[in-house]
Amino acid sequence: MRLLRPRPAPPPPASPGDTLAAAEGLHVRLGARDVLQGVDVAVRAGEVLALVGPNGAGKSTLLGALAADIAPAAGVVRIHGRPASDWSAPELALRRAVLPQSSALSFPFSVEEVVRMGRAPWAALGPVADEAAVAEAMQRTEVTAFAARPYSALSGGERARVALARVLAQRAPLLMLDEPTAALDLRHQELVLGLCRERARAGDAVVVVLHDLGLAAAYAHRVAVLRAGRVAADGPPEEIFTESLLSEVYDLPVEVRPHPGAGAILVTPRRSL
Repeated sequence: MRLLRPRPAPPPPASPGDTLAAAEGLHVRLGARDVLQGVDVAVRAGEVLALVGPNGAGKSTLLGALAADIAPAAGVVRIHGRPASDWSAPELALRRAVLPQSSALSFPFSVEEVVRMGRAPWAALGPVADEAAVAEAMQRTEVTAFAARPYSALSGGERARVALARVLAQRAPLLMLDEPTAALDLRHQELVLGLCRERARAGDAVVVVLHDLGLAAAYAHRVAVLRAGRVAADGPPEEIFTESLLSEVYDLPVEVRPHPGAGAILVTPRRSL
């Protein structure tokens, strides 16, 4: 007699401050290199957590481990309070949505078809509001105007926004975004980070890898500064973004000043031009 797997169930609503993903004593080894060593970090509902640090510090690896896409060599990753390995792939897909640094498509899908892929995890649950979710995600990322165009015909920045729309359409309570602003112009960088804050205000947990410390200071509730596979500091950006720490981590003189009108801080290299 063939046994059928139980239908995956979406998670219950989270309360503000609930930990939706956490790494505890996390070690990750890729090939012969220890990429992460003893990392502890939590991603909480209602917060935007930015992972920052120099190239090779382990930011993308940490995001991949928190998403259960990279297996740890030691330590544990928990998603919604359970070890990540305890969840099936369909269950994970209802709990976290992941935006990688880049993605390639081999077939000529339209923009709308790519965004609609984000609804795949909900197919097993019966009729759901797919059309509304897809339309809202495209509208929020400003890709509706070219919904019928082939994804392969888009610019790099347009592709990045379509990929984000797919993640938003998934409507998972935990969003994991790897350098979502890398290919974007100034306006759309602000749009994307504004969407991150919007999702946090709605109760989601957002973890985002950023290179722009100014964006991290402006939009993140909390930042984790990585250096050589370890967390050098974790807390509100206005508390841990100090000139001494950032200058040491980036091996470059850094200035940190109050923003003249936004109530945040400005982070810039110290230049002698």
